[in-house]
Amino acid sequence: MADQPGRAQHTLRRIAHLDMDAFYASVELLRRPELKGLPVAIGGRGDPTRRGVVTTATYEARAFGIHSGMALSVAARLCPQCIFLPVDFDRYREVSRAFKQAIRQLTPAIEDRGIDEVYLDLTDLEEDSLALALRLQRCVSDATGLTCSIGIGSNKLIAKIASDLNKPAGISLIGPQDVAPRLWPLPARKIPGIGPKADSRLKALGIETIGQLAACDPNWLCEQFSERYGRWLHRAAHGLDDRPLDLDPEPRSRSRETTFQQDLHPVRDWQTIAQTIAALAKQVGDDLRQRGYRGRTVGIKLRFADFKTVTRDRTVSVALDDGAAIRRLAFECLARIDMKRPVRLVGVRVGELSPASASSATDPAHGAVQSVRVGDSLPLFVDEAQTVQHRQA
Repeated sequence: MADQPGRAQHTLRRIAHLDMDAFYASVELLRRPELKGLPVAIGGRGDPTRRGVVTTATYEARAFGIHSGMALSVAARLCPQCIFLPVDFDRYREVSRAFKQAIRQLTPAIEDRGIDEVYLDLTDLEEDSLALALRLQRCVSDATGLTCSIGIGSNKLIAKIASDLNKPAGISLIGPQDVAPRLWPLPARKIPGIGPKADSRLKALGIETIGQLAACDPNWLCEQFSERYGRWLHRAAHGLDDRPLDLDPEPRSRSRETTFQQDLHPVRDWQTIAQTIAALAKQVGDDLRQRGYRGRTVGIKLRFADFKTVTRDRTVSVALDDGAAIRRLAFECLARIDMKRPVRLVGVRVGELSPASASSATDPAHGAVQSVRVGDSLPLFVDEAQTVQHRQA
């Protein structure tokens, strides 16, 4: 393992990415130790005969090809002996809070990236990187009984890639001199920010590895992609990333979604789809008010029977937390989606959140939706649903 200096060289940052190992599954195994060593998948209601997707799986289940986002029914076919468990988000959030509180003993400079991962800035700490990584793992283990994998590098990009190199319970230390020998042989898809579409495009261009991407002319990459994305691809392949840690703990969005037990026809089952969207909008509004937030961007998510997912957003000038206003904007977004295929999943999201105390209403004449409570009864959605149908016709 190559190491980076601690305080000896201030020109380099020392960023750690801590990623909990198979988090949901590991939490479940704590209370079901008899399942250790067995293929276990967590998702939905834990019933592969019902609609739902795998949220996470043990490494034993992953050996059969089971992965997050896979339909539970597909996972059951891949591994008939797999044990399925329902998700328990309340328990996962409780354990998440515990491990994050524990690692704050080392540094408060933490970027919270979700329920099971964080970035930490270790630049100003005295100990060497390996000692710090071992301390972090002990803190997590003592607080939760779980393991985590840690990557440490000079920036967030390298740290993120490194944390995935030696799972589970691994430690990977990547200095600037290690980028070429250790990262360049990896598939280009290992770079966070290269999704399936970009990866397919790169492969079509004959680019399989990070090293091959690093050897490309940046101007040529800009021609193949966009100016911004092409420049980013070239920098990322060379391990360059100057993003600071986001230490603001404020949430960015709130969402709710539902997977139907059977695909819904966009015409015959329209009322069920519309009722579900209305109910989700109300739930998101309730969630926001309970937590004291409002948001300016409302979005809708549809997943069709062929698993293609489509999203649409609308941003308004006034932050809102009202279910009825969220619902109306959601239906406006829905009107921009071509509804010609059976629907598998719908979701409603509110983003660009800010504390409700900081929000203020503006003149609705300027195109904003006022954050004023109105009736949330379901009959109000009928006209909006009919409007969407009319626009799709």
